[in-house]
Parts: sequence; C-alpha cells; structure tokens
Amino acid sequence: MVKVYTIASGKGGTGKTTVTANLGPMLAQFGKKTCILDADVGMANLGLVLGLENLPVTLHEVLAGKARVRDAIYDGPFGVKVVPCGLSLQGFQQSNPDRLKDIMTDLVSEFDILILDAPAGISKDGVIPLTIADGVILVVNPEISSIVDSLKTKILTETVGGHVEGAIINRVTATGNDFNSTQMEKLLGVRVLGIIPEDPNIRRASAGRSPIVVKFPTSSASRAFKRLSADVAGIEYTEEETRPSRESFVDRLARALFRAKA
Repeated sequence: MVKVYTIASGKGGTGKTTVTANLGPMLAQFGKKTCILDADVGMANLGLVLGLENLPVTLHEVLAGKARVRDAIYDGPFGVKVVPCGLSLQGFQQSNPDRLKDIMTDLVSEFDILILDAPAGISKDGVIPLTIADGVILVVNPEISSIVDSLKTKILTETVGGHVEGAIINRVTATGNDFNSTQMEKLLGVRVLGIIPEDPNIRRASAGRSPIVVKFPTSSASRAFKRLSADVAGIEYTEEETRPSRESFVDRLARALFRAKA
C-alpha cells in the first residue's frame, strides 16, 4: 500500500522544501519507490533545489489540464522521482489545485511513498495537501513563532479530517543544549520524528542545486536525515562511522617541501 505524506509548516522559511529534497532521495536509497511532488504551486522551490529548471512540462501544465502527470515526472538523486512546478506566474495562474486529488490517484499505483511539499500558511492551496495525505509531517524551528504557527497548522489539519504523523525539528543549533524533544512533543502534541541540526553545508549544497545527503553525505545534517528517513521507511538504521580521509603521498610530499622552505 502506498503511503502519502505531506510536509507542512505554519510559516515560510522553516526548511520544509529542504526536508522534502533530502527525505525523498534517502527513502529511494533505502529501497522505497519514492516520488516527491511540489504542491507549493506558487513558490515552486523544489525544482530549484534539485537543479530541475526550464523543464518542458511541470505540475503547472498538469494542473491546468494541458498534460498528463506522467509527462511531468523526472529523475532525481538516488532514483527518487520528482514532479516539480514551473517558475512562471502565468503557469501558476492557470493551475487548478483541485486537480491534485486526481493526480494523486494516477500516482498511487506506481510508488511505495509519495511526499508532497505543501505551501506554508493557511490557504485553499495549502489545505488540499493536508486532506489527501495519510500523514502530515510538520517542519518546526525551535522558536516560539514557528511553534505557534505549527500548532495552527495541526489544528487545521485535524479540522479538515487529516492526521498529523509527527514533527521534524529543523535548524537546531549545536549550542542549544537546553533543547528538549520531550518538551517539544508536549507543546506540539505529536511525536518528534527527527531533529535536524543547523548545518552550513545545507546552504552550500542548495547553492550547488543538490541535497545535502548527496553533496555532503557525512555532515551532521545528512546523518540526521538518514536517521529520519530510516524511521519513516520503517527500517533499522546503523550509524555510519565517519573516518578521516587518509593523506595521499603527494599531499605529504607537498607539505614536507613547504615546511623545508619555511
């Protein structure tokens, strides 16, 4: 049976698209037939993060009734399939979000897991992904405004008949020793599925149009995404041992020469 998750947040800038762009590829890496879909038809950042730009057919054309969803599926990292939105405002204006339910019907038979990157905030476009998912996953920053907005999204999800699967606490600083996941679970009323630390490599990977799990696989955020993905996939994850790279002969020779000249 296919499992449909919607990645949601109460406010923008929490890292919702980053979570989608890293969770999807890792689920595919763990052997799950996975498709990630950019349901944020207005901002459409998922394609940018994955380097999928200037495409002939996107979700915009599908929502406008001009193309089939199969024509808007592209290959992503580690074998994940991606349905991105276009970047044009005209494409956004012609899109009909109500068609999303029919699109999901066409996809459910082909994948094990479908992940929707939902728009932030409370709007008609944002409500539809909350209602059609088996589980909504909230992306929350450890700050009061993000927590309050996430609670609003949780209430909205339950009001429209949806189910909140849990929360991902994103951008947790390394110095935040006072962070307490149990306390966060009490505040949100849902299980904390994963904690993603603040990692400068996320921005570097994004600038290179690549998820951090691909660009910097041993970074702290990548390891956290791998643990999270294993939990979502329902498999046991063994922490990888990070070993420092061995210095090559050329590197040792160059270092010795420079030391001699000094």
